[in-house]
Amino acid sequence: MQQHFTATIAAAPPPPAWQPAPAPAPPSPLLAALRPSDDPSAALERALLNHWQRDFPLVPRPFATVAAALGCNEDQVLDGYRRLAARGALSRIGGVWAAGAGGASLLCAMAVEPARLRAVAAQVSAHPGVNHNYAREHRHNLWFVLTSADTATLNTVLTRIEAETGHSVLRLPMRRVYRIDLGFDLERGATAAELPARSRSHGERSRAGAPPVAQADRALAARVEAGLPLQSEPYAVWAAELGCDELALRATLAGWLQQGTLRRFGVVVRHHELGYDCNAMTVFYVPDELVDGHGEALARQPGVTLAYRRAPAPGWPYTLYCMVHGRSRADTLATLHAAVRGARLEHTPHEVLFSQQRFKQTGGRYFRTEPETVDA
Repeated sequence: MQQHFTATIAAAPPPPAWQPAPAPAPPSPLLAALRPSDDPSAALERALLNHWQRDFPLVPRPFATVAAALGCNEDQVLDGYRRLAARGALSRIGGVWAAGAGGASLLCAMAVEPARLRAVAAQVSAHPGVNHNYAREHRHNLWFVLTSADTATLNTVLTRIEAETGHSVLRLPMRRVYRIDLGFDLERGATAAELPARSRSHGERSRAGAPPVAQADRALAARVEAGLPLQSEPYAVWAAELGCDELALRATLAGWLQQGTLRRFGVVVRHHELGYDCNAMTVFYVPDELVDGHGEALARQPGVTLAYRRAPAPGWPYTLYCMVHGRSRADTLATLHAAVRGARLEHTPHEVLFSQQRFKQTGGRYFRTEPETVDA
């Protein structure tokens, strides 16, 4: 059931406060914020996920640098990341591209008969370029993101999807990005908007107009998209595969971060597996001359992981979007209500579309051509 909360938003409860119990002295400064744990390996794994979502070391032995910061050894760090990947908590250690870095992407929606939803979702998910595919509470109940190396290929795939499923696709192209990240503070239950300033040093310096990846660097970009190999010298592995100098390779990565082509480079978590399995996409009908002001304000609200402007479509007038993730529906709504009030959007026509089922979630495929690994 879709939700309209304009009339009742003032009565929404505040987000619940959580106060962690005092913890014993940890073995390193980065572990100081961890919740108490009787299992040192669990504490280490939480730190590996939480503290390296940005600013992952661009040095010859990055896992040794992480180990030194955490007061352990390189093998423990590598083993920890391998366990997390095997359990599904770690998607990859790689990059999150800024809009316009390369390729093409499009948010799409379908109105599918409930009895056919699973079958149609399977047909959509079968296309490698589809990297997110969710059922949501709305007449338009199937939402997916399609990525491709170029717009022509993207349109060809969409035409094929429409032919295979017998359903038309609502096409909602991006017009401006205000916030796209999906970082999660696993200690405070906060999303990227609340992470410490240290974590936002590179990837958010540019919100628009970042230089695209050069044609000569697309093979490196494909590896950044897929993630670092979990080996002692991962950049050397990439350099050997590409036949280039490792120092120059790391300099290219640093340059992408500095100029905003990469929003961040680091740990990419799978939020569902970490308990953030409730998400609400909210769409607002805002006049053109007011969208950017409200979008910038929305992006600054705690708990908002995504905020962006999209073009309207026939029968779909909405232009401003945001996403909020949480551990429960009530917590997600409380965060959303606060964000809507903070951005002064409570009297703006809008709809809330909660996710009902995740059919597919993978990293975007702007540069890769090899078969994908699906995070089902």
